Amino acid sequence: DRKVLAHMQKRIGPPITQPMYDFIKLTGKETIVPAYANRVVFLWAPGIGLISLIILTQFIPIFGFSPLSTSSDLVVVLYLMTVPGLALMLGGSASGSPYAAIGMSREMVTMIAYELPFIMVLLTVARKTASIGLNFSLQNVISYQAANGSLILDPAMIPAAIAMLLIIPAEVGVPPFDVAEAETEICEGPLVEYSGSSLGIFKLNTAMKMFIMPALFTALFLGGLGTGNLAIDTVILIVVVVIVVILSMTLIHAVTARLKVEQLFKFYWTFVSALAALSLIMAWMGL
Repeated sequence: DRKVLAHMQKRIGPPITQPMYDFIKLTGKETIVPAYANRVVFLWAPGIGLISLIILTQFIPIFGFSPLSTSSDLVVVLYLMTVPGLALMLGGSASGSPYAAIGMSREMVTMIAYELPFIMVLLTVARKTASIGLNFSLQNVISYQAANGSLILDPAMIPAAIAMLLIIPAEVGVPPFDVAEAETEICEGPLVEYSGSSLGIFKLNTAMKMFIMPALFTALFLGGLGTGNLAIDTVILIVVVVIVVILSMTLIHAVTARLKVEQLFKFYWTFVSALAALSLIMAWMGL
């Protein structure tokens, strides 16, 4: 993401391994806890978000292979995806900083904004891949696409796929939807008092979501690309994730400025929700 963005702006940019160097450097720094902070919540919040994301990766299939699979994968994914955002809000509020309080409120608005279309996208896929009722199993979603072709090739699912691509950067918290951590406005918001390994874990959470969300998009709309060979499918998944990151994050970051909170909310509850609702209606009509 950083490398492609740099080349789009006529810069060389950092090496691809720079995020790893940043994380290693942060883990070697001292973690300073503000005197007025709730120490327990402040220190545990990053770990809670990380644990939820580690569990979440086990539910994201590599096409036909999934370490964990239930009849309600999509419901589990939806709940686990909210935990890192809640952990960010808890950690920010525990720091006692006014900047963190503003960032926490912005994060809450952002989550409320994109959760509505996100739920509608999941319901659309669940309805489309079920013969009767709803199908909340990601493994069954993949099986349906293996037999009938990727959902992104279905005209009725294209609006939902576009909506999902627009939801990804807000879920990850990258520009122009990084209103909660706006550096130039509220000094990183909920992260303003974080340092050392705690800050590194929050940055790691963002990096993990940058992979998890495109991988989820692949499972929902590109499940027909699997070959049945785990090694080959893993390579395909990584390539597709890179392409989705460039399309949904890097290009949008390069051509747009940060949105205001009210602009972000209006964008997701009007345009993006309308796209998701359009596909949902067509899915329920059997189109």
